[in-house]
Amino acid sequence: MPTGDETVNPVAGYFGGGYDGASFSVIDKITFADDSKSTLSATLTSARYGPAGMANSGVAGYFGGGNTVGGLSGNQSGIDKITFPADTKSTLSGTLTTAVHYLASMANSGTAGYFAGGNGVATGNGNVSGIDKITFSADTKSTLSATLTSARRSMAGFANSGTAGYVGGGNDGSNISGIDKITFSADTKSTLSANLTSARQYLGGMANSGVAGYFGGGNDSGGNISGIRKITFSADTEAGLSATLTSARQGLAGMANSGTAGYFAGGYDGARVSGIDKITFSADTKSTLSATLTSARSDLAGMADSGIL
Repeated sequence: MPTGDETVNPVAGYFGGGYDGASFSVIDKITFADDSKSTLSATLTSARYGPAGMANSGVAGYFGGGNTVGGLSGNQSGIDKITFPADTKSTLSGTLTTAVHYLASMANSGTAGYFAGGNGVATGNGNVSGIDKITFSADTKSTLSATLTSARRSMAGFANSGTAGYVGGGNDGSNISGIDKITFSADTKSTLSANLTSARQYLGGMANSGVAGYFGGGNDSGGNISGIRKITFSADTEAGLSATLTSARQGLAGMANSGTAGYFAGGYDGARVSGIDKITFSADTKSTLSATLTSARSDLAGMADSGIL
């Protein structure tokens, strides 16, 4: 856990799971020093699409939930842990309260991570509103008394570590434009006055902690989206980047080398996507990596080891 006197040591980001014609168990690693891609020998416990990922930077990353076969019977409650820097996989004894896929996640690095919402209940529209918390010191699971504004799936999350996490968009029977905020000091929920410019689902999220978070892509009433929306943390205001994703897509994932750049990978733009777009935070400009995912896939999850600060 950070003690306050370490130096920045950015390492790598990870994209796990997804769907490439079948559910996927592979975890790809993007090394930040040169934006190269490798594939871990460790894999998810089961092949799955629609998981969520978050990380205790410098220590370990976590992939939770997902679906192995389609239909609610394939939903997963397990949480896999990738321990840095050896990139070994273990599975927590604690599980999600409900087996779900298409959930969201975010982390208060050094303290706890959160898995929110998803699709997995065999009543109504199958969506859940609950938020599970993984306390990093012992990898224990608890459930917040606070819940999302509505039961939903297919949203995205990110965090301003040390302060608050955000869950935006999704579908609760119809597409959502709202953004919920979880303040970490008391695990309370509020809703931003700022909204996404259109109600959308299947978007991706990542954050430059201390500065801003980004929601990319998704699908709204007009179809797939290429735009990227930015939430500036100082006032929780929302604006759009002039830079856009290489193609309009849904089912993508995001992760970030906080302080430097964020990455959006995969998705579906009429076909499944293997490309990885990079947003350089200093000017919010977009480039595309020469490295690609091991296979073109959608409905994957991302998390990152930005190193110990």
